[in-house]
Amino acid sequence: MMNRYPVLSSLVFIVMAFPLTASAQDAPATLETLSEEAYQAVIQFYQYDPSIPLEARMVERRERDDYARDKIVFRGVRGFLVPAFLELPKTGQAPFPCVLLLHGWSGAKLNWWEDDNFIHGGLARKALLEAGYAVFALDAQAHGERAAEIDYAHVNYSEKDGWKNYFTLPEIYTQTTMDYRRGLDYLATRSEIDMNRVGVLGYSMGGTQSFLLTSVDSRIKVTVACVTPAMTEKYYPVAPKNYVRGLAGRPFLMLMGRTDELCSEDSAKQLYDLIPSEQKDLKFFESGHKLPKEYIRDAVAWFNKYL
Repeated sequence: MMNRYPVLSSLVFIVMAFPLTASAQDAPATLETLSEEAYQAVIQFYQYDPSIPLEARMVERRERDDYARDKIVFRGVRGFLVPAFLELPKTGQAPFPCVLLLHGWSGAKLNWWEDDNFIHGGLARKALLEAGYAVFALDAQAHGERAAEIDYAHVNYSEKDGWKNYFTLPEIYTQTTMDYRRGLDYLATRSEIDMNRVGVLGYSMGGTQSFLLTSVDSRIKVTVACVTPAMTEKYYPVAPKNYVRGLAGRPFLMLMGRTDELCSEDSAKQLYDLIPSEQKDLKFFESGHKLPKEYIRDAVAWFNKYL
């Protein structure tokens, strides 16, 4: 595999392949978080130079009966250009609180503008807008419009085709988390956004990245992480359990499926117990990795209560 990021490879962690198809129910494990010293070492890899110009610009405004959406492009970390969508509520008065929307593996920011997909993304977005929140979503590295970074191939590459992905899963997660930090820098330039009231809603891969982003950026005030994969390996560099120390003092909601093949009920409870916040909650739905659309009600209620 081509290694574009030798710095990441020099982490003290052993980077192992994360089998997205493996069943978390088969091998329950005891979750332990990092020591304070190890955690402080890890979060250094999410730092960036904020003086690098964002070079942000609006490249499109799309207006339809049900939404008016701006497409933004800005300079992320390591030189990549990052496409994002920003939508403001149609009613209410600026500045608006804002919720970042983090999509799942093999998905895209566009998922949050489609009603009947796996994550009920369009329904979630519209519910947040109706509740008075602006929404902001970008494509994860190698996903959506950023497929150019992997020669426009699908992120779920096939070894039998003789082609290998250019980025490991930890690199994609880390890059995307840092790009969302740059996205927050962009939102801070918009007078319509209240930067004291910024939340995160993440689904699957986005659920994991919600742990990472909340942990490394204090501008995130409230978080809802949905069907977060367990990632129980002790030294896995982007395992949610390794970032819980940075969640202290902030409201954090986990919405999980009781029969999720990527996170057992036991693992979800263990991860929840590690979160050092008095304002936290864990709710199970009678589902697998695909939550019923009722999860949206609980997510919006959490933001209404704390954001």
